Amino acid sequence: MSMSLNRAASLFTPPPPQTQTRANRPAKRITMAKLLLAAAALLASSAQAFAPMNVAPVAPASVRASPVALSMAADDQSGSSKRKRALKTLAKTAGVLSSVALAATGAPPAALAAKKAKEVVEVVETVDNSRKILAAGAGAVVAGAAALKVLGGGAKAQDFLEAEPYWDQSTVPVNVYKNKAPFTGKVVSTKRIVGPKATGETCHIVIDHKGDFPYWEGQSWGVIPPGVREKDGKPHSVRLYSIASSRYGDDKTGDTGSLCVRRATYWCPELKADDPAKKGICSNFLCDTKPGDEVMMTGPAGKVMLMPEEDPKTDYIMVATGTGIAPFRGFVRRLFFEDTPASRAYKGQAWLFLGVANSDALLYDDEFQEAKSNYPDNFRLDYALSREQENKKGGKMYIQDKVEEYADDIFTKLENGAHIYFCGLKGMMPGIQDMLAEVCKTKGIDYDEFIKGLKKSKQWHVEVY
Repeated sequence: MSMSLNRAASLFTPPPPQTQTRANRPAKRITMAKLLLAAAALLASSAQAFAPMNVAPVAPASVRASPVALSMAADDQSGSSKRKRALKTLAKTAGVLSSVALAATGAPPAALAAKKAKEVVEVVETVDNSRKILAAGAGAVVAGAAALKVLGGGAKAQDFLEAEPYWDQSTVPVNVYKNKAPFTGKVVSTKRIVGPKATGETCHIVIDHKGDFPYWEGQSWGVIPPGVREKDGKPHSVRLYSIASSRYGDDKTGDTGSLCVRRATYWCPELKADDPAKKGICSNFLCDTKPGDEVMMTGPAGKVMLMPEEDPKTDYIMVATGTGIAPFRGFVRRLFFEDTPASRAYKGQAWLFLGVANSDALLYDDEFQEAKSNYPDNFRLDYALSREQENKKGGKMYIQDKVEEYADDIFTKLENGAHIYFCGLKGMMPGIQDMLAEVCKTKGIDYDEFIKGLKKSKQWHVEVY
């Protein structure tokens, strides 16, 4: 770090002791102001030391807007010109330092600067010569004080991206950005999330959209890979990927979103190696990205996979293969990892089925196990590991075999209004449908009428590729 804490603190060493009376004794808040300034100066001068390795820092939208918020707060002051001048000066100088310092600390959003402005100025006003303090680092005061106070005050609720009421889907954003005018996001991090024995490579990619690309759980982003097609020189077409985070993103700021992408490769039996000429253009681009790389995006797309949240007792049955887990991770995070209106109200059961080849290929297992441990009555989890488990006939355990094991429970839930979701490779659907038809036959139910009824009541959700 370029400046030690002692050196930073020395900038604000008080004058020699003087005889004090009650009238001229400074308020005790002066000490707090000095500490805030010293800590904030240190933080601002060494922001990179606090930034995570290989991760591009993302400043919450509310922090980036702090100068505007402070100006608004100043306009709101009615009894003191000194307050107004202090706030206006803070608003002008805080723009750079507040962004850097708070990006490094990862402070939560929710109109942070506006809410804390009056408190900060109350500290500044207790110093005898406020002009010197402002000149010494007004931006650092805002950044440091806001960061320390907010971080010390505990996590904030994720309720700032909700509809009114929260379950109302009339304002769901759809196709805000299109092919001819895409959005440019920046990669925050790209991480392999499967073990060495997994069949292929799957990556979790976090993208910063600065809060300008809102979406809901269950929607997809379109990605336009860079370059042009070899056959005609035209730009590559859009590829759709289900979003793998809640609307608040993994960092809960509302500024990022995540994708779960499997690298598409082609094994050539003649070469006995992957043929680079036949690799997936977009999936390889995404899996090879590094922090700071730009991604051209469209969307958000789709409404078929949205959660109906009006009735908090609704059961959700989620069936996924491979990266089809993406929308369901968003569901689980919204219901069990975030302080959302939906999570506070939810009284139903979310039941997740995931089919992959082996244990090394499991995706987000740590999160799902945590949800299962913390909410055993509301979250249920079952895996189908085709290369490690056997079905009741002695064959490989595929996703339809695992679902069939609980056919009675599932049919009961569906009859009581549960919603069932399918996401993943389209090749899973014939097996699922054959299994359901067979179960319907044993129960004396007309399969076609059964599925027709589910679709009519919007309980049947399918997104396969």
